[in-house]
Amino acid sequence: MRATSLSTTEKAGDNVVTQPDQVRPGVFNPWLHVSSLIENAGRLLGLADDMIQRIVTPERILEVAVPVRMDSGDIEMFTGWRIQHDTSRGPGKGGIRFHPSVSTDEIAALSADMSIKTAVVNIPYGGAKGGVKVDPERLSRGELERLTRRYAFSIAPMIGPDRDIPAPDINTDYHVMSWIMDTVSMLAGHNMPGVVTGKPLAIGGSSGHAGATSVGVTICATSILERLGRRADQQRVVIQGYGKVGAPLVSMLTARGMKVVGIADVHGAIHVPGGIDPEVMARHYAEANTVVGYPGADHVPADQLFTIPSDIAIPAALGGFITEDVANNLAASIVIEAANGPTTGDGAQVLASRNIPVIPDVVANAGGVVASYFEWAQDLQGFMWEHELFTARLEKTMNEAFSYIWQRSLDLNVTLREAAIAVGVERIAEATELRGLFP
Repeated sequence: MRATSLSTTEKAGDNVVTQPDQVRPGVFNPWLHVSSLIENAGRLLGLADDMIQRIVTPERILEVAVPVRMDSGDIEMFTGWRIQHDTSRGPGKGGIRFHPSVSTDEIAALSADMSIKTAVVNIPYGGAKGGVKVDPERLSRGELERLTRRYAFSIAPMIGPDRDIPAPDINTDYHVMSWIMDTVSMLAGHNMPGVVTGKPLAIGGSSGHAGATSVGVTICATSILERLGRRADQQRVVIQGYGKVGAPLVSMLTARGMKVVGIADVHGAIHVPGGIDPEVMARHYAEANTVVGYPGADHVPADQLFTIPSDIAIPAALGGFITEDVANNLAASIVIEAANGPTTGDGAQVLASRNIPVIPDVVANAGGVVASYFEWAQDLQGFMWEHELFTARLEKTMNEAFSYIWQRSLDLNVTLREAAIAVGVERIAEATELRGLFP
């Protein structure tokens, strides 16, 4: 049994049939990477081959054309996807990203990651993901809204509070979620706040959602330091990415006593041996729109960020960055994956051979999907929780998930990544077995 790329598709009526695609040697394919992790976990658990194949195979793959009338009056065509990987444990859950790199394989891999992630933190969701292949920086606000609404219209038959609940991801935010919610509500003829999460408070959002992914990463960082007997105030941290996850992390980790000594964005990286001041960085970034040029910082090539002397490395940008070469030259002794799929298979093998513990993305950045679950539950109940209750439940869920994965890694004598994937696959397999096969 061997997974194939999903990049080449043939449409058959309303269905999309996946076909094998040639994968260039040496090119990281996120779908092949994730599917191989699931297959390996299934074999570790002793699952039958047919069960492993059911778990690996995405349930639905929708590819849509997204025509947009530009401000110039011309119509430009874009391509979008919504993929539901597994819904055996509940409605699909996963973000929507707008980025030039978006592809079938990328979205399929991210949807499978979400299936595992929701199972690992044990919330009643399956996994899904969506995206549009577009550079949103090229679009005006009006063009972005028209693209979002046309995309939402095209995927509307697949999404809903009891089917599939999108959320923000790379280059999407609460504005995009608001437009999606409004579009789907107009189509349904009634208000549907539960169709997306990550919304503004005024239309059914939750006060605890913003920064929840960063909170989860911080909880994981604190938890692993405690288990390794290391003091937080002696840890130097480097963070790749200063966006929705990376920026709050600077403040949160500093508040826990850690010292953020390096950070990178699309314009470059900086090294500040004495530690970055979160408030100074926030002001600098607001003015310069980049971390480069931070007062007193040494400029470092972006691809050399993880060679900076440090104790904890946190990739919080796009996937596939920690390759074999990066892993070999990594200075830190702990990796915490705040991004989705930041480590390639070869990179993971190198980190394991160097005995560098890695808290995988399906655990480390799960705070966001846990917060989305809470927001969705509140929308269905029509009752908003107090911020303190939201935060307490988020911390409890993340701590329980990390503790369980840590113990399973010891019991199975495998890495944290292998243990996390195994736990997710095990829970999906249990739900699949209990539900049986229709017809």
